[in-house]
Amino acid sequence: MIDFMKTAARQAATALWLSALTCVPALAQDGPQQLPTVMLGITFHSIKAEVAMTPKQHEIGLMHRTSMGPNDGMIFVFERAGQQCFWMKNTLIPLSVAFIADDGTIVNLDEMKPETLEPHCSAKPVRYVLEMNKGWFSKRGLKAGVKVTGQPFGTAK
Repeated sequence: MIDFMKTAARQAATALWLSALTCVPALAQDGPQQLPTVMLGITFHSIKAEVAMTPKQHEIGLMHRTSMGPNDGMIFVFERAGQQCFWMKNTLIPLSVAFIADDGTIVNLDEMKPETLEPHCSAKPVRYVLEMNKGWFSKRGLKAGVKVTGQPFGTAK
């Protein structure tokens, strides 16, 4: 019963957090979009992540950008867990991707080359995907099993 209450409380807090972010529209697909940000943490590393929540925001992602700050990224939030697959159409910078479970645990990581259509997929159903500059996770020794903290995962950063 207590686990159910914790889960229900986390889902309610996440729903409130997500509803506050949905008010910002994305720009047209021919240029980079600017989305609201959230602070995330992995071990002692801080990340400023733009939040992509709608199907259109997911589709545009980090397309058309020529650079990204060293600790900047984008977190993709999906309504329900599923196998999430990403590719790099119109994405000009190389990226690392983390597929993340509801509790913030990194399920698997991958490296993605710019302007390719090669799919990079989650090893199991997830609701969250975090894109960072290429090598961000490996340079910090971060692997599957490490937890991401921050608002989407019901933990403060």
